[in-house]
Amino acid sequence: MSGLIVTIDGPSGTGKSTAARGLARKLGFLYLETGAMYRAVAQAALRGGLCLDDARPVAALARCLRFRFRRGPQGRNRLFVNGRDVTRAIRSPRISEAASRIAVIPGVRRALVARQREIGRRGRVVVEGRDAGTVVFPKAPLKIFLSASPRERARRRLAQWAGEGRRTTLAQVERQVRARDLRDSTRAASPLRVPRGAVRIDNSRLQSSEVLDILLDYVRNVGKRGESLAQ
Repeated sequence: MSGLIVTIDGPSGTGKSTAARGLARKLGFLYLETGAMYRAVAQAALRGGLCLDDARPVAALARCLRFRFRRGPQGRNRLFVNGRDVTRAIRSPRISEAASRIAVIPGVRRALVARQREIGRRGRVVVEGRDAGTVVFPKAPLKIFLSASPRERARRRLAQWAGEGRRTTLAQVERQVRARDLRDSTRAASPLRVPRGAVRIDNSRLQSSEVLDILLDYVRNVGKRGESLAQ
């Protein structure tokens, strides 16, 4: 499995990050969180006073940034942009919303997809995002698509925000989840799709540990297929 690439795609709130982080930790692989790169571009654009809807300067900015992922404790990533650790700074709701806006810009996506392919080209990587298996690595030997009902994803997001002290209602969060799904699935550049040949897993009623066990089983099967082909 030295050159293995695993992609994990799906809409927001499906536990992609938890699954990808856990799988990478178990395998000793790099965890490539593509969404963090869009967040980093959004943060840099806001810091630079750019209009998020002005495609040319935002795309130019994306091409100029240098990204480096470093594995931290418990498999948690640290993301460095132009040598600066932005791991915590890109996690605010404001940055999340801004990232959703700049992610629809084709020039931004082209720039980041090129960088993601460069980072993951040697394999031993778990790539998580919304176009990891359709655009970034469409020939990956193992592609996963995680899903869950909008209501369940809204419950998870509400619980997360409550722990952070944010007050809102389940109905409001569900509307946001559905709006994000629509935006991601209808954008012109790399819309959210189920990758061809992907394993589809609905984790609406699964614990994260159960999802991880399922993923590890699929990885083992890929490894067995690789061994049989080599004989």
